[in-house]
Amino acid sequence: MAQEFYPIEIAGVRRDLPLFEVAPNVRIALFNMLGDYEIVEALADALVERLPKDADALMTAEVKSIPLAHALAVRMQMPYVVARKTRKPYMLGSVSVEVLSITTGAPQTLWLDGKDLHLVKGKRIILVDDVISTGSTLLGMRTLVNEAGGEVIAEAAAFTEGNDPEKWTHIIAMDNLPVFIG
Repeated sequence: MAQEFYPIEIAGVRRDLPLFEVAPNVRIALFNMLGDYEIVEALADALVERLPKDADALMTAEVKSIPLAHALAVRMQMPYVVARKTRKPYMLGSVSVEVLSITTGAPQTLWLDGKDLHLVKGKRIILVDDVISTGSTLLGMRTLVNEAGGEVIAEAAAFTEGNDPEKWTHIIAMDNLPVFIG
């Protein structure tokens, strides 16, 4: 069977996303911006206009959304914090929360390095992700911000995903990717 694709366009940049089976008769359009500077820049240009200007920092989870958080941080002239998926020995005074990842299908822990706590405590934070499917990563980041004494003021992503886009109206996103059943 030939590979099928789902076309997207962001600020004049077009990509054909491969359809990938995640369960029997369930496929998603796989979006991966890693290494695609053109789509990252287009996303950042389009999203930055829609984000609150009174934030103090951005937070993202590793790995795939880091380029977008970086591009947004440059445009907004503010730091960004990466919630890590593994604790490194050099991460002292870390805060952690456990989330259920749709990507891995298993519980995972998100870690906020102690060196970044000052960027979150008492600060107004925008959460950034690549694709929001279940919201579990967002929940983990929101919990990390709360545990560290910060306030989440907005949540943004390249895309939301699912056949009920109304579920994600509070997310600042470029579009919603459907889930293909059958």
